[in-house]
Amino acid sequence: MIEQQNPSTAPALDSLSFEDALRELEMIVQKLERGDVPLDDSIALYTRGEQLRAQCQKRLADAEARIEKLTVDASGAPSGVQPFRAD
Repeated sequence: MIEQQNPSTAPALDSLSFEDALRELEMIVQKLERGDVPLDDSIALYTRGEQLRAQCQKRLADAEARIEKLTVDASGAPSGVQPFRAD
């Protein structure tokens, strides 16, 4: 579990699991919403939060690209796979 950390000593983004990155991002949002963080710390937290958001978004996009949709023929038998489309 990720504890409250100073953004400058936080783990590297690539070393975090999606869940840990999301958990850290949620903690940053909570801190910023409280409004009791000094300005310089708020800027550092915001920057780290933006990096975490981008990392989470990238990991989701990568996972989505790996998901395949099973296709079936007219009789209902599996006939292959096709790339996932979020349409």
